[in-house]
Amino acid sequence: MNRLSGVFQFLLGFFLGIFLLVGGTASLAYVVFSRMSANPEKPTFAEEKPPETTAKAESKPATQAETKTESVEEVAATEPVIEEEETEELPDGAYRAKVTWSTGLSLRSQPASDADRVGGVGYDAELIILKTTADGDWQQVRLPRSQQQGWVKAGNVQKIEE
Repeated sequence: MNRLSGVFQFLLGFFLGIFLLVGGTASLAYVVFSRMSANPEKPTFAEEKPPETTAKAESKPATQAETKTESVEEVAATEPVIEEEETEELPDGAYRAKVTWSTGLSLRSQPASDADRVGGVGYDAELIILKTTADGDWQQVRLPRSQQQGWVKAGNVQKIEE
């Protein structure tokens, strides 16, 4: 009888150990795969950061009539000013394009993956394509308004029809 009890204890311990091992492994796999399925945060490039605003100077206390006038002027001053976009002249063979790669593109100093990174361009940003390498793998681009130039991997932009 004692021998039967020992065999029963061994089997019970063996199956309990297997159960704990499988359960722990499944739990760990669930945690790892659930974290891998979440999309990473979108990178923020220097060109995308909003400009820093200066602090308003403190003013003297105003009467009620002055306050109404100032609030109307403040509202008028804070409304977005719609500037007409300047159309800059494009060199021969150049065209405008938008970035289609969802995480943006890195600007490189040379047309190579291991070249120094000189900047970045966010998703849906506008570029000016200046030229393409002979093998068609890289495109030289210029950023409008900043005049920064660099190379991006070809196939990640879409031509804008004007």
